[in-house]
Amino acid sequence: MSDQAPAPSRASPIVMLDALQLSNAIRTGTVGCAEVMREYLDHIDALNPKVNAIVSLRDRGELMAEAHECDSQRARGHELGPLHGFPFAVKELVAVKGLHQTMGSPILKDFIAPTDSIMAERIRRAGAIFIGKTNSPEFGLGSHTFNPVYGLTRNAFDPSRSAGGSSGGAAVALALRMLPLADGSDYGGSLRNPAGWNNVFGFRTSFGLIPSDKTEVWLPSMGVLGPMARNVPDLAMLLAVQAGYDARVPLSLDSDPAGFLKPLERDFRGTRIAWLSDFGGAVPYEPEVLQVCRSALDHFEAIGCVVEESSPNYPVEKVWQALLSLRAWQAGSTLIAYYKDPSKRALLKPEAVFEVERGLKLSAFDISAASDVRSEWYQAVRQFFERYDFLVAPTAQLFPFDADLDWPKEIAGTRMSTYHEWMKGVLPITMAGSPALAAPAGFSKRGLPIGIQIVGPNRADFACLQLAHAYDLSAQWTRKSLPILLQP
Repeated sequence: MSDQAPAPSRASPIVMLDALQLSNAIRTGTVGCAEVMREYLDHIDALNPKVNAIVSLRDRGELMAEAHECDSQRARGHELGPLHGFPFAVKELVAVKGLHQTMGSPILKDFIAPTDSIMAERIRRAGAIFIGKTNSPEFGLGSHTFNPVYGLTRNAFDPSRSAGGSSGGAAVALALRMLPLADGSDYGGSLRNPAGWNNVFGFRTSFGLIPSDKTEVWLPSMGVLGPMARNVPDLAMLLAVQAGYDARVPLSLDSDPAGFLKPLERDFRGTRIAWLSDFGGAVPYEPEVLQVCRSALDHFEAIGCVVEESSPNYPVEKVWQALLSLRAWQAGSTLIAYYKDPSKRALLKPEAVFEVERGLKLSAFDISAASDVRSEWYQAVRQFFERYDFLVAPTAQLFPFDADLDWPKEIAGTRMSTYHEWMKGVLPITMAGSPALAAPAGFSKRGLPIGIQIVGPNRADFACLQLAHAYDLSAQWTRKSLPILLQP
């Protein structure tokens, strides 16, 4: 482990605590929940106007009353959950009883969630106090966080740049210490891209590990829920709260969430890692992205891993084309009712209309053919894992772009034909169904962050946590590099 001292900060010592440290401090009475809430709300008041990461912030008086009640519970000997008294803001796409759930759309700008989602239930039961929501793109479409209801979220390290998305508000709030932990979701990189662009961790978990509230429980989306944090032990702590079977979601995994709280230390000498790079030239990247991420591979070698550049023997373009059909079918199905109503269709962003109209052109046979490609790709990746223990790839194909753009139209001279083609380097991992943990990789010459995906075989979530932890003890990017808004 590096002996480099943590970067100095002008923020309150309480908000600078890691989540596990904060949990222990509250449990032992070193700090009170009301004190924690006050410090966080003051910090949010100071920084959030500059980045717009947290939205629908609740009334301070109500939040302070709930925090005082948490202190009273502790004084009465109430059994404390791991998140007791934690200020928590759930991603805007997730239902929390009594809070707005606009999906970033003017169609739903006045909608108040009548019940908690399963994940919000678990976070509430663990003791957290919901202070508001974290911003996301409209209906989660696109990996750049802006919408007509709440506006634009700005990057924690350069507010003129994109925060990424769709968990952009969560990543920025974490990086700026406005939250101790955050949740996210990921279809096409929505946990991985913003984590990489804000120097934090985000975990796209195996399908079914965290039950997701979907109307159709037998035809699941490729989207999953996951935790976000500033280090891996904190990530594991939140995952232990989120994970576990629920009968309302029949395809959720019957796993023991407490398993994620086991020691993360492991000997990685001889572990085989495949560096996917640009997938054999099939995916365009900014050259400096590959340079920074290649440098991050030194940390794996430092802990004894053997790293080779390689990729599965299957055409990535075929995977991409299949993804376009599956995405249009799945996203379009959730939006079709709005599209059919002319007054609501006029309020949909162009990307939403694109998905619906592409989906309307597909037949059941087209969906079946795309699913067949996905199955072939899964088998190719599974066989690849017989040669390698883990795969590593960048979290994005470029560094954070100008926040005023809707999406990048070109990367390294290659034109992007859709609003999500610039995430082509993460979508094959989605299609494989593999857990993928985003970890900081370093910075560009102009100081913009990028991350790497640590990808494991299906259901190897704990192994991904272990490798990411060992990597982080060597790299320590979140410990060494603070956003400029936190620097003295």
